[in-house]
Amino acid sequence: MLNKLVLTLCLFLGLNTFAKEGMWIPTLLEAVESDMKSFGCELSAEDIYSVNNSSLKDAIVHFGGGCTAEVISDQGLLLTNHHCGYGQIQSHSSLENDYLKNGFWAKTMADELANPGLTATFIVEMMDVSEELLDLAFSNPEAFEKKKAELIADRLNGEDYLEAVIRPFNYGNSYFMIVSKTFSDVRLVGAPPSAVGKFGGDTDNWVWPRHTGDFSMFRIYADENNLPAEYSENNQAYQAPRHLEVSLNGVKEGDFTMVFGFPGRTEQHLLSSQVSYVVEKANPMRLAMRESSLSIIDQAMRGSDKVRIQYAAKQSSISNAYKKWIGQNKGLIELKAIQQKLAQEEAFKSLAAMKGMEEAALPEEINALAIQNQDYQLARDAFIEWYYYGPELPAFARGFNTIINSREALEDKGAVQEEIDALKAITTGFFKDYQQGLDEQIFDKITALYLQHIRQDLQPDELDVLAQKFKGDVKAYRESAYKKSLFTSEEGVMKMLADLEAGKVKKWTKKVNADPIFKLGASFVDGYYSKIRPIYNEVNSQIEEKMHAYVKTKMLLFPNNTYWSDANSTLRLTFGKAEGSVPRDGIVYKSFTTANGILEKYIPGDADFDLPADLVELLSKEEFGIYAADDGELHVCFTGSNHTTGGNSGSPALNAKGQLIGLNFDRTWESTMSDILFDPVRCRNIMVDIRYILFIVDKYADAQRLIEEMTLVMGEESPEMEDPALEGMMNEAEAPQKN
Repeated sequence: MLNKLVLTLCLFLGLNTFAKEGMWIPTLLEAVESDMKSFGCELSAEDIYSVNNSSLKDAIVHFGGGCTAEVISDQGLLLTNHHCGYGQIQSHSSLENDYLKNGFWAKTMADELANPGLTATFIVEMMDVSEELLDLAFSNPEAFEKKKAELIADRLNGEDYLEAVIRPFNYGNSYFMIVSKTFSDVRLVGAPPSAVGKFGGDTDNWVWPRHTGDFSMFRIYADENNLPAEYSENNQAYQAPRHLEVSLNGVKEGDFTMVFGFPGRTEQHLLSSQVSYVVEKANPMRLAMRESSLSIIDQAMRGSDKVRIQYAAKQSSISNAYKKWIGQNKGLIELKAIQQKLAQEEAFKSLAAMKGMEEAALPEEINALAIQNQDYQLARDAFIEWYYYGPELPAFARGFNTIINSREALEDKGAVQEEIDALKAITTGFFKDYQQGLDEQIFDKITALYLQHIRQDLQPDELDVLAQKFKGDVKAYRESAYKKSLFTSEEGVMKMLADLEAGKVKKWTKKVNADPIFKLGASFVDGYYSKIRPIYNEVNSQIEEKMHAYVKTKMLLFPNNTYWSDANSTLRLTFGKAEGSVPRDGIVYKSFTTANGILEKYIPGDADFDLPADLVELLSKEEFGIYAADDGELHVCFTGSNHTTGGNSGSPALNAKGQLIGLNFDRTWESTMSDILFDPVRCRNIMVDIRYILFIVDKYADAQRLIEEMTLVMGEESPEMEDPALEGMMNEAEAPQKN
């Protein structure tokens, strides 16, 4: 018994890694400051996060709610990933102005393009409010919510341009209030051609070595008081109190690196049954659905420029997770993640039982609840895949539910016209990027897969029509539904909205509620909320409460482990070093790539590896100037041992001085399981070298006005360059900035 306990404890403790693993809450950096410095960091915790003084956090923004961006000039210039700005680039593209293919660079601020709905959020403050909330969290939910509201109201104190939320960390073992300021006038400034920003396409996605210039540029605009405001021609470039210096010194193997951003979600504390669900049920189902959609979309995009532009952003959102989940499953299986989790659970149970703790039963209790909930969790995951990533028409049609079935409530609020105007804009945008033939093909494949994976009693009631009237023939059901639906015609939908605007409601209420596509979309949503969500949430809340106790007890039983809070889309810092890896036997990855690799991969006419002729010529000349590394090459991407995940896309890669050296955009395929299980030997994040970004902006896009906004640094100070062009540029940059 003792030998078994020692073995399981070793396995448990051996899984812990220090400094490389972890996404640290910025207010708690003092706890790891000495370790950061041992890795080479030259900054203090106060330099990185401060409430009373300017700090690095003031240059980091949550971009669009799902990515990160950083301020790189005092005029609110933002740098983020190409794939983070992809939806905006696509929305501005057309056959006449194909910005996806040719890139876009605003010649002046007046040419920068507005993006309704796009936001940039700064973190003003993060406050630990655990002391005020912990005793109420699980014992008195009503008092807990009331106390949260009081804390938020006290902090905001009428400052209407600020927002605040209170978020749980470590399964409710701590709580932080996050105060933020959100700007909603964010304009597209520049983007390279997709041949740069997506070079390698799906082939290279999640793969190393990488040669992708995954960047785009935006700008924040503010009102006359430099405060957030809705889009207006009168808005001015945001006067940023803090922006990042841009280093031309580059990065070498073993250099300190840190990534500062908004990682989305990690699940380091999952138990064995939960990991088993991901590997054996959720991922196989999601992969089958997305592979089916991609097979249809990819073929259509290759055959038509119009379809390529229409479906570019949709294809990207579907394919990104698809390839990640393949790598995630592969990594979890190769690392024997389920067995490792079982060993951790055995260590927990044995030590807790030895100490006479009733918490020893927690792993078995959590696993039992997770297994009980699996059918509902799978139905929830399938609903997301079908409704949000499958056929588009049912979700579009369901969007008219409020104006049709809740009109009286809208009238009471005086919001009827506002809802109609919004639906008109949605309709125009929907049909601009919609192909009914593709949607019908996707419908057939995705619906058939949905039916295979989900229990019949958890399926939407409207699918009974498919089973009964059409004898399970998905194609026949779809042909009938699409043929009869009024939502397949932009003209028809706009006619309906015009009638609703004129008060002709009764006729359309009957028609819409009888429409087969509307009924199907509504049935999927209603079925989720009536059949799936209540039980899923009920059991999941029991799991969450027990996970709260499990994580708390784990921290007591194994106090020498290093603990960090799972990512939850809040501001975090991760640190490590620039380094390559040895992911598999016989394979050694260098830590950087060069422009030579771009030319080696170049295949004229290939969807993933084609290049513009002028870029091929430019790279072939090898006239890299100040952007060349010490070896004379133009470095393109590099890898580091920084623990990142989705949401870190667009995060700045910073050196020991806090200067910008790159832009985080991906992980290696061997790293995609790191949301659940981090392996310090295999896990590497991928960053595009800032010198390659500057080379493209300066030498290829001829957008020197953007370079002139930045604060460039070489050596310890701003460089005295022999390059006449740069010398003039630096002189201009030091002159007073003009609005």
